[in-house]
Amino acid sequence: MKSGSKIFVWSLYDFANTSFSIVVVTFLYAIYFKKTVAGNAPVGDFYWSLGTSISMIVTALISPVLGAIADYSAGKKRFLLFFTLMSVSATALLYFVGEGDIAAGLVLFIIANIGFEAGIVFYDAFLPEITKEKNYGRVSGYGFAMGYLGSLSTLAIVYPFIRADLIRETFPVAALFFLVFSLPIFLFLKETRKSAPPDASYLLIGFRRVSSTFKNLRQYKNLSVFLLSYFCYIEGVNTVIFFSGIYAATTLGFSESELLIFFLTVQSTAILGSVFFGILADSIGQKRSIIISLIVWVVTVLLAYFIEDKSTFYLVGLLAGAAMGSSQSTSRSLMSKLTPYEKRTEFFGFYSFFGKSSAIIGPLVFGTVSYLSGSQRFAILSILFFFVLGALILTNVREVHSE
Repeated sequence: MKSGSKIFVWSLYDFANTSFSIVVVTFLYAIYFKKTVAGNAPVGDFYWSLGTSISMIVTALISPVLGAIADYSAGKKRFLLFFTLMSVSATALLYFVGEGDIAAGLVLFIIANIGFEAGIVFYDAFLPEITKEKNYGRVSGYGFAMGYLGSLSTLAIVYPFIRADLIRETFPVAALFFLVFSLPIFLFLKETRKSAPPDASYLLIGFRRVSSTFKNLRQYKNLSVFLLSYFCYIEGVNTVIFFSGIYAATTLGFSESELLIFFLTVQSTAILGSVFFGILADSIGQKRSIIISLIVWVVTVLLAYFIEDKSTFYLVGLLAGAAMGSSQSTSRSLMSKLTPYEKRTEFFGFYSFFGKSSAIIGPLVFGTVSYLSGSQRFAILSILFFFVLGALILTNVREVHSE
């Protein structure tokens, strides 16, 4: 398969899985859970933050081990298939969650989100196999752009359901979209690495490799500094993703139709941000590109705090989309540049570990501050700290390839 075809097939998975992200995590199910399942009570923010944090804790703990196993067994595709089906199944079952079903609603969401997030570990690790290092930035950007295009397509499909007030029906629709468009990566993309004959169980091998990496982490000091920076600033990004819909609906009184327009705005600029910053990163470097995107994030959060008018809040959506697409895609390409080839998937497991464990603190802080203060505006200011700290740590990263 030619390089262009590999990139297209690979990026289709991004196109597929964002149906889950936009419908369940960011928009419809998040608001449905707060308004209907939790009865629109302030504690609903806390319950939602609890569900996101638990799912991220589990994903953070299993990702490095799974990545190490996949490196040893050349089994990225098998793991990706397992977690994809796990997410798709649980997402479809959200249809049966009704008013007051808080426990069931949280459990299914946690299972679906673990499948979604764990699958990304193995998907990301394919990047070095489908293109050359000099193109990591733009190819990563293309993937995220396809993802946001998938979000736009999903929103177009579920729009008639929203208009008809059939919110629960959008959950199995998102699951079907995820399943159908993820099939090409399993059917056509081949792994380039060969499996090594095991000298023990794969689980034991996974723990051995992760333990070895932890012990020798001093050899990868530069990568460790980047992961610490990533941990901080992606904390802010994840919190925005998990609470943007709830914030707009609760604090600003957006209806589902208004929210649809808002997220269409976000996804549109996210596509542009992913592509533009991907190309920019290959020109001026990933590190500089990420710092620029973090500055945009700081401006976005400050505007979100001060703006009270609905129409003006769309400006926040424009900036948030551009910053989201750029910070996520450029981080992935920088990670690909810094990791040694023989430990790609294992280190992407650590990348996932830092990314997912970071999503534990931010949402919990937001949910707790919102619950205790009774105001989401105070909660949103807490996000600033993560972006600023992440940028400061990032200045110490040396942008060199494969330590």
